[in-house]
This record gives sequence, structure tokens and C-alpha cells, in this order.
Amino acid sequence: MTAIADEPILQVRHRGLLTATLMLTVIIQTLDITIANVAIPEMQGSLSATQDQIAWVLTSYVVATAIMTPLTGTLAARLGRRRLFLIVIIGFTLASMACGAAGSLSGIVLCRVLQGAFGAFMAPLTQALMLDLYSLEDRARMMGVFGIGVMIGPVLGPTMGSYLTDALSWRAVFYVNVPFGIVAVLGVLAYLPGGDRREDARFDGFGFAMLSLAIGAFQLMLDRGETRDWFAAPEIVAELVLAGLALYLFVAHIVTARRPFLALAMFRDRNLTAGLILVTVFGATTLATMALMPPFLATSLGYPTLDIGFAMIPRGLGTTLSFIVAGKVLNKVDARLLVVIGMGCVAASLWGMSGFDLMMDLGPIVWTGVIQGFGLGLVFMTLSVVTFNTLGSEFRTDAAALFTLLRNIGGSFGVAVVMSLLADQAQASHAALAVYVTPYSRALQAMGHWDPGVLNAEVARQAGMIAFLNDFRLMTAVCLLSMPLVLLLRPPARSKAMRTAPQPAGE
Repeated sequence: MTAIADEPILQVRHRGLLTATLMLTVIIQTLDITIANVAIPEMQGSLSATQDQIAWVLTSYVVATAIMTPLTGTLAARLGRRRLFLIVIIGFTLASMACGAAGSLSGIVLCRVLQGAFGAFMAPLTQALMLDLYSLEDRARMMGVFGIGVMIGPVLGPTMGSYLTDALSWRAVFYVNVPFGIVAVLGVLAYLPGGDRREDARFDGFGFAMLSLAIGAFQLMLDRGETRDWFAAPEIVAELVLAGLALYLFVAHIVTARRPFLALAMFRDRNLTAGLILVTVFGATTLATMALMPPFLATSLGYPTLDIGFAMIPRGLGTTLSFIVAGKVLNKVDARLLVVIGMGCVAASLWGMSGFDLMMDLGPIVWTGVIQGFGLGLVFMTLSVVTFNTLGSEFRTDAAALFTLLRNIGGSFGVAVVMSLLADQAQASHAALAVYVTPYSRALQAMGHWDPGVLNAEVARQAGMIAFLNDFRLMTAVCLLSMPLVLLLRPPARSKAMRTAPQPAGE
């Protein structure tokens, strides 16, 4: 079935209130990616868990989300998007309550698995619905609204999490989802129509099983690699082999199966394929940078947890500004130019961050954060529109799930790489600096009496700073080297007569 691209497919009673409801679900889901991180130390003490055990509170959520995300299109077709949305919001809210009430480590890990599994559907469902709710002319502006939810949630998470943990307890970071979940359920019941269930929808169990196995094993490898010394550990090697074998079986299956889990026809759309590649690189850059800043501010500059959260706010302001700007110009200029400008802003901010020093004030953090947020928002919003502009509406839910999945996997890969390099470089720099710390050093002799423990801590701080700066330089290079990928994109068609294509194979 073809559809006119500049006409909204989904007719609703109150588009504005439905949009607000959809955005609320995205914010609470993305908020939970980071809000629990700052509560981990208190949770560890309360549950009497080791560092390795408490890490499963974060790992279980990420792995469950990654595994379940590709199932969005299939379940939306079989159940209908309205019914599926209600199920996942209610499930996510109840799982959040259970996390807050859990009295043991195993209980909270199980609840986090459920929370991640239900939350996995929220972002792709929202994105697909937003694409259907608005015409091509309005889509750029509304994808900016969607982007605010996706980008602001992880930024606000540490600030809100630290405040709730300090003021109440770690359980409050989960209970905070409950009132928002109730409001979201009421909004969906009131404003989202049903009737889009497909009776002929089939489920490719083998394809989903192989893709889930590949994603789950790869995500476990990324999350646990650093603590297991990567490929020196049999566990990490086994996870890599399992992920590679499952991915091979999945690809072989979807190429040969009559009704595969993911329709190959949608990958014939050049913008979708290029957009998925770019969003993977984008995810690695975004989440890796966000993962580096909190430990940098804490260990190198000595910021307390709450101040770290406030220091991340300028990035969110820059992102919001970019959505306002891009929403006004996206339909008037070549989208590829906007992506290049955005990536250039990110590269410039990372280069500025590579010049940070231990004696600086808040100024460099603010201006690099604003520029970086502006660039990230520009890239994300543009890709969110262009990737789907020429894609048939029957593919949007599956494509939105892939878009979310690859952004998250790219982010996990980027975080794993930069954090591993950070640890290695800090250790190497510490060893290099320690060579000059001897009783015969004139600088130390001039100091008179000195405490070996304090001196070692300062050497470690200096070594850590060197490692952070090297990571920022690496991320700068990644941004610059990935810019030519933009040429894979086609600019969005501006003709109102444009029709979406292609057709699903075998239909």
C-alpha cells in the first residue's frame, strides 16, 4: 500500500495531547538509562553486594532492552500499537515499582530485566507514531520534539538520580516513574486510536531467536569486557563467538526465508540503510562522550555528584536550541549539510575538551557542552527525519526499532572502547610519570617533607587527566573520519507529490 508522504497517516482526536503523552513515555524510558547509575553505591551497601554483583543492576537493563527492541514491529502488527503501548507502559511502571520495593539483589536484577524488556518498545513505537501523526512538512519540527525526549532523558538522569538518592533513598529513583506512567496510560487510553492490528501478521521465531542471541551475547561482551580483561577471559571470547555465529545464522535465515523476521525490502531504501549506519556511529559518539564526562568531573576536577549533574545541563540546552533551529531549516536546505555541520560542532567541542586542564573553571565545560549538544541534536534530528522520509509506512515500526537498536548498540560499543582505553592509558601514564617521582627529584627535595600516599594520588590524578584528554582526541578523530558517510544519504524530497516506496517482498 502506498501513501502520500505529505499527509499524516494517523488521524487522531487531539494530536497535541497525544504527542505530549508519547514524549512522556520516551522521557521516562531514556531517563532510566542513567538515573540508576548514581544510586549504585548506595544500592551496593543496602543490598550487601560486591562490585561485580551490583553491576548486573545496570547490565540486566541494557541487555533486556537490546534483545527486545527488534520485536517491536512484530508485536505492534499482532497486537496493534495502542494495545502494545498500554501493555508496555503498565509493565514498565509495575516493574519500576517492583525495583523500588526489591529486598534482594536477585530480586532487583529480575525486576530490572522486566523494566528493560517493557521499556524497549517505547522509543521505537513513539518514533513510528510520530512519523504517522505528522505530514512531511511538519515532521522535521516534531522529530525535534521527539529528539528532546531521547537526548534530554540521559542528560537529566544523573542530576535527578543524585538528588533523589541524597534527599530520599535509592528506591526513589525507581518510584519516580510511577506517577508519570499513570499519566501516560491515561493519555494513551484517551487519545491513541486502535484498529491497526494485522490478523495476517506472522512471527518468525527462529529469526528472532538468532538475532536476540547475537545482540544479547554482544551486549554482555561489551558490558563485562573491561572487568574481565577482555579477550584474556574465556567468557568474553565465548560471548564473541556466540554473537558472531548467531548473527551469521540470522543473516543467512532472512536472506533465504519466505517471511523473515525483518523484511529485506526495506533495506532497498537507500536513506534507511545510510541512516542506520550513521546513527550507529552517532550513538557511539554520543554515549561515549556522555560516559566520559561524569568520571572526568568527579576524579579529575573533584566535583560532587549533584554538581556533575548540573554541569551536564548546558549540553541539554544546546540540544534544545539545535532542535529549534533544525526544525525551521530542514525542509529548506540539504539535510546532508545539516549532518555535516552537526558533526563538525561535535568534533570542535571534543577538540576543545582535549585542551581541558586540572586548574580550569566551569567556563570551558559550559561552552563545549553547549556546542556539543547543538551538534548532537542537529545530527539526531536530521537523521530521524531523513532516514524515514522515503520509506513505506508499512516498514516504519520495524525500521524505528532498528534505528533505536543500532543507536544503542553503537553507544554500548563506543562506551566500552573509550572506557577500556581510559583504564589502559591511565595505567600507562601513571607508570611513565612515576619514573620521575624519586627521592632524588629536585622538585620533591624543594618540597621538603612529603606524604607518599598524597603524592601517589596526585600522580594518579595527572595520569587520569592524560587518559581523558587522549580519549577526547580519539573521539574528535572518529567524528571527522565519519563525515564522508553523509554522502550515502539522499536529501529529503521536497515535492508534495512524493510517494513512499518500496513495497514489501512477497506481499
